Amino acid sequence: QVDAHNIVPCWVASPKQEYSARTIRGKIHAQLPEFLTEFPPVVRHPHPPSCPAEPIAWEACYSSLQVDHTVKEVEWATPGTAAGMAVLKSFIAERLKSFSSHRNDPNKAALSNLSPWLHFGQVSTQRAILEVQKHRRSYKDSVDAFVEEAVVRRELAENFCYYNENYDSVQGAYDWAQTTLKVHAKDKRPYLYSLQELEQGTTHDPLWNAAQLQMVQEGKMHGFLRMYWAKKILEWTHSPEEALQFAIYLNDRYELDGRDPNGYLTPVSLCPAGCLWSICGIHDQGWAERPIFGKIRYMNYAGCKRKFDVEQFERRYSPTH
Repeated sequence: QVDAHNIVPCWVASPKQEYSARTIRGKIHAQLPEFLTEFPPVVRHPHPPSCPAEPIAWEACYSSLQVDHTVKEVEWATPGTAAGMAVLKSFIAERLKSFSSHRNDPNKAALSNLSPWLHFGQVSTQRAILEVQKHRRSYKDSVDAFVEEAVVRRELAENFCYYNENYDSVQGAYDWAQTTLKVHAKDKRPYLYSLQELEQGTTHDPLWNAAQLQMVQEGKMHGFLRMYWAKKILEWTHSPEEALQFAIYLNDRYELDGRDPNGYLTPVSLCPAGCLWSICGIHDQGWAERPIFGKIRYMNYAGCKRKFDVEQFERRYSPTH
């Protein structure tokens, strides 16, 4: 078997569900000398096929797809390996130097933006790491941060989905998180929004609306805002179960890198919305107790304002822009 999602095969990295990045990090790094190696060259098979391949009926193929055409194609991302490698090259040349310091600022161009190509298998994570690591002498902090997110955190998400059959529900959370969410399930919510209101980005919160509109328009929400986005859904819906259902639906419908293990829990800028991390505390710890969230880590608008220019981001994705 080949675990093409990861650099270290999931069942080799660990035989069980890991509690956090801290518990899997050493196991991953110990295996990298064996698995993080250059790919063997592709060689032509010495024997030609006995019969030619039948021509592909592309129109019949397209018409058979069950595709939601109301979700429009994005303009910024071109599919295919060549395009993905061009994005990797531009990341190394233009954005890698800022990755360590600015990756959590939605107004700065510091992310790799590779996740759609990684998700669809058009660029390998292993290829991205091999190329980025060539620049470790110049950008040590950024290269180390990229490896942490693209390898350790990403493969931690795979570990969770591989070993936990309830990876997409509250029942997949730790006992402490299930308990605290249950205790606060009946807490009064300051706002309650329907799925349609959330989908259209018509809440009272201009930052949340801007993040939602970025996802709808571009198929990719900034990684830092994906955490804020999911946590607010917990705060503005009837229950943790409904919040998780809405977050996964929106993530999978609009994110180019949705429908992926990382969408369930990895709270990093390379990967999709960490729904289980944000809403159910997976791979996190208990924090000070508060209404609705219980001991789940809290995020708010004021905290975002301390980290970056919120109004600049809101203007960029306002409905009237």
